[in-house]
Amino acid sequence: MQAKLGQLLFYDPILSGNQNISCATCHHSDHGSSDGLSLGVGEGGVGIGPKRTTGSGPDRIRKRIPRNAPALWNLGAREVSVMFHDGRVTRSDIYDNGFNTPAQEWLPEGLSGLLAVQALFPLTSQFEMAGDPVENEVAGAAYDRIDAVWPILAKRVRVIPEYGRMFVEAFEDVSTPDDITIVHIANALAAFEISEYQSFDSRFDRYLAGDANAFDETEQAGLELFYGEAGCVSCHSGPLLTDQRFYALMLPHFGPGRTRQWDSIVRDVGHMAVSDRLDDAYRFRTPSLRNVALTGPYGHNGAYRTLEGIVRHHLDPRGAFAAWQRDEAILPSAPWIEYKDFVSFEDSQERARLASRLDITPVTLDETQVAELVAFLETLTGSGSVKGRLGRPDAVPSGLEVQ
Repeated sequence: MQAKLGQLLFYDPILSGNQNISCATCHHSDHGSSDGLSLGVGEGGVGIGPKRTTGSGPDRIRKRIPRNAPALWNLGAREVSVMFHDGRVTRSDIYDNGFNTPAQEWLPEGLSGLLAVQALFPLTSQFEMAGDPVENEVAGAAYDRIDAVWPILAKRVRVIPEYGRMFVEAFEDVSTPDDITIVHIANALAAFEISEYQSFDSRFDRYLAGDANAFDETEQAGLELFYGEAGCVSCHSGPLLTDQRFYALMLPHFGPGRTRQWDSIVRDVGHMAVSDRLDDAYRFRTPSLRNVALTGPYGHNGAYRTLEGIVRHHLDPRGAFAAWQRDEAILPSAPWIEYKDFVSFEDSQERARLASRLDITPVTLDETQVAELVAFLETLTGSGSVKGRLGRPDAVPSGLEVQ
């Protein structure tokens, strides 16, 4: 029942400030649990996936989402210890609530795990789901204090009779709809994501289970490169194919960047914004490679359209950085902000700072080997699991348009 509740909430715009965008808008089952864009189009946009537009008139977007929408595959796994590209949500006792997050000591108690914690933060973001403070009380509350948003959204949900009934049935500590809090909502969302986006039925899994015929010769050669000469396993290790650590890859910067409040220029320093350590400048989390063929564009900002493109960047980061062209980025047209899209890319000083940070060693592969490596990565795609378990609902209790 909790997963079913989460499914409805995931696709229901009721959790956004202007009730026009849902979790599924940027993490849709039709697009590998992402959106097919380099940088997302949040509040003010129209449509789903690569066809999403940036809106028009006074409701049009005011800013692109600073980073690529991450895929959701297997984020509910016990091994997962860090969320977001910069790692700003982790397990920790620093605030005596079990987590280190942007909410600090104001994070509510009772969240089921890291995935439920993560679900709270897009709801508070002006350009993702909250909207502009002049438009609705949710966005206005976010400017007061981050935890002021969540009671408003919980009230929206609990006054809808069908949601109220379902929460009473799904949670032992909910006796009446008045008991519903943002914690129950986040836990329901997490229950859905854990169930819906669990994927361990790829040909790679068949191979690990002992199926000697899981790969053809090209894919087998790619596996041997991945675990051998290409060195991919040094970061993409374990059952989720990620070490969950942070590395600087010299990916070209574009878009608004997730700037710190005191930054005077457009940039994105990655994990440094969380750790405040200069050594972490331009480092981003190693993504899981599960279903990677479904989740392009690639990189923390979606700098590459294809698997081959991001593979080649890893093999020769400096050469790829120097040769990168703007048309690699998938950015829906927005003439009123496009003049800012490549400001940092053209900034010689910022390019030099990016180029000064590189944590991976170049590897030389020939064209055949590159093709073999890409072929192996495509075997990481699940079979039945990629279709989901509950899928997209036909309707949601709020009566709003399903995303």
